[in-house]
Amino acid sequence: MRRHSVVFKLFIVTSALVLLAFLVVMAAEGLFFERFYRGTKISSLAGSMGSFAEAYGEHPDDERRVSRLLGEFMNRHDASIAILGREFAQLHYEPYSIDLRTPGGKLIKVVIPSEGTTRESIPQVKIGDRLSVDGMFMDERDMIMNPVDIHLSAEASVEPDSGLVRAEGEVTDLLLPELNSRSYNPFYQDTLIDDAVQAWRAQPPDGSSSETRLLQGEPVRFEWRDSWSGVEYAVLLQPLANEGRTGPHYMVALSSLQPVGEAVNILRRYVIVLAPLIVVLVVLLSLIFSRIVSRPLLALNRTAARLAELDFSAVPEARSKDEFGELSRHLARLSRNLDQALNELTRANHQLQLDVEEKRKAEELRKELVANISHELKTPLGIVKGFAEGLQDGVADDKRERYLAFIVSETDRMNALIMDMLELSKFEVKKVQLHPRSFSLTGLINRVVESFAPQLEAKGLRIELTQSEEEGGPRLGPNEVTVWGDPRRIEQVILNLLSNAVRHARGQSTIRIALHRDMDGKMTTTIENSGLSIAEADLARIWDHFYRAERSRDRKSGGTGLGLAIVKHILELHGSEYGAWNTEQGVAFYFTLQDKENINGGETHDET
Repeated sequence: MRRHSVVFKLFIVTSALVLLAFLVVMAAEGLFFERFYRGTKISSLAGSMGSFAEAYGEHPDDERRVSRLLGEFMNRHDASIAILGREFAQLHYEPYSIDLRTPGGKLIKVVIPSEGTTRESIPQVKIGDRLSVDGMFMDERDMIMNPVDIHLSAEASVEPDSGLVRAEGEVTDLLLPELNSRSYNPFYQDTLIDDAVQAWRAQPPDGSSSETRLLQGEPVRFEWRDSWSGVEYAVLLQPLANEGRTGPHYMVALSSLQPVGEAVNILRRYVIVLAPLIVVLVVLLSLIFSRIVSRPLLALNRTAARLAELDFSAVPEARSKDEFGELSRHLARLSRNLDQALNELTRANHQLQLDVEEKRKAEELRKELVANISHELKTPLGIVKGFAEGLQDGVADDKRERYLAFIVSETDRMNALIMDMLELSKFEVKKVQLHPRSFSLTGLINRVVESFAPQLEAKGLRIELTQSEEEGGPRLGPNEVTVWGDPRRIEQVILNLLSNAVRHARGQSTIRIALHRDMDGKMTTTIENSGLSIAEADLARIWDHFYRAERSRDRKSGGTGLGLAIVKHILELHGSEYGAWNTEQGVAFYFTLQDKENINGGETHDET
């Protein structure tokens, strides 16, 4: 590894910084970790006591609720807590209990006293277990029991001891010290609250002023050591609101600090043992890190060298002896090619102008669409308004029915336009899901043709349906052609195309519907009418919204200008080919379908 190499420099700097950071962490851990741990634990406990005080103040006289609040607090914060009255005497609450429902439906609360109870004397039970409790009832209705012996029903003796009553039933609710959250014997720790308070009153750690401050509503914190176990505890005293009660009330919390000291000692030994290994790992990882970080730089250096192999005059180069110096010299040579970059920028600017022009055309199309919609709605609204004003002015009775018929007709026209716009919007935002299946195309066409019977009769039109197939291909049935697709959507396609053909057909002419199947099973449906042809320049745009080769033609015949746009979307979802061309007699539209499941437009879209 060269002395001037950036890899070597990065390795030295990284190793020094990591080792320095490790030494700082070790020093800080030895000096401040225990103090920080204690302060954090006590501050967290003090904050939780404030929340408990608020919950207690809502129902201070509800003994069952207060008892449950005490038990939940102790399990959540691994601490013992109690409520103190006058002269700092502890009020009697039993936070731990088990609710049993006997086979007769009676509910019994088994109160677990802290005094004399150990964790081993309470079996591990859960809601739904069957429990047998021997003890004594503490009320006249025999609903609260003081237990002496608690067993699972399967482990209970045949008869209870003399003088005791046995209660058996299913556990419906319970609140006990949680084994995973309480770090010390909770029952023994709960009994130490009175000892800690009396020791504080006898010898206040900060003088007699601490009790005065507590009486004035300020919290008090101190540490106390149990003389029997030698465990050190953090003790917090906090006043409670006194509304509706005689004399001040306080809450006291007792939390063991033994895990703090043990954790600090073990952590110190752990760090000392791992220090040599950590140093070795730091060196190795720094070496690997420096190589990894410098690898892209070296690759960039080689790339810049290749890019700089152009025939230009030399420029001053940096005199640094490491890779950064080499890179700066290559980049200096690369700067001579800025004129080429400017040429690229000119071409990009030209492309940008083309994109802007494309965007302008799209904006014009949007404005044209808005104008078309406005025009399509304005005309029938004007007609409806004119006839409505005539009715309002009291036209003659012989004109009233005709005016009403015109109003209904124009209302139907506007409703058809709006429904087509809604249908088209679903296709454009991809909110349509096809439900393809095999169905009879000829049967579908016959049903659509029957629905046009009044229009056909009014114009004297005839429908001619023919079928054909390529030689050697699958044979068509005499009366039925089966294809694969969404029959409801294909019916909409045929309905729109046939409606278009009927509207623009000459009177007393024939509309021809031809079905042709090729060798691959592709079915082509062609609908041809006899009438005016469409200009060649307009054939490519007839599928656009509101586009009309003859602006006045659809108003006379009742079209909305959206039918072919809807047809286009449906056929594209089916993966169909479609189009239109002028024939000798008029105009022909066609589309294709497959006779089996091989469409490529069946994406999943929600239809709303």
